[in-house]
Amino acid sequence: MTTLSNTASYTSRSTHSESWLKRTESWLDARGKGAWIAAMVLGFIFFWPIGLALLGYMIWSKRMFSSATRQCSRHAVHMSRPTGNAAFDAYKADTLRRLEEEQSSFEGFLERLREAKDKSEFDAFMDERARRKDTPAEK
Repeated sequence: MTTLSNTASYTSRSTHSESWLKRTESWLDARGKGAWIAAMVLGFIFFWPIGLALLGYMIWSKRMFSSATRQCSRHAVHMSRPTGNAAFDAYKADTLRRLEEEQSSFEGFLERLREAKDKSEFDAFMDERARRKDTPAEK
């Protein structure tokens, strides 16, 4: 009889602490990566093992590096769904196509700009090298 009551007591304490931890995790997730970092810094200030544990958990759960990626992928999935309004869906598809074309032309422009900068830097290097070669070295 005591075994059953001890097990029930342990289970209720275990779920209570797990729910507290889950609630805290959800609360920090809702506020973003900054809240996790603030909690970690406060943990280091007040009791360094807590800060270290939070840092380890953030790295292990990939909260430190990939939260923005997950949010962007969810947003992209949401944006690609049809709304049911044919006129709006056509407008959205046309606008997205136009934006993709503008993005690719802008990326091409940036690539040409980088190539021109690289070429001018290389030409300046070669001119300086040629000038150094023409000037006799002092000994």
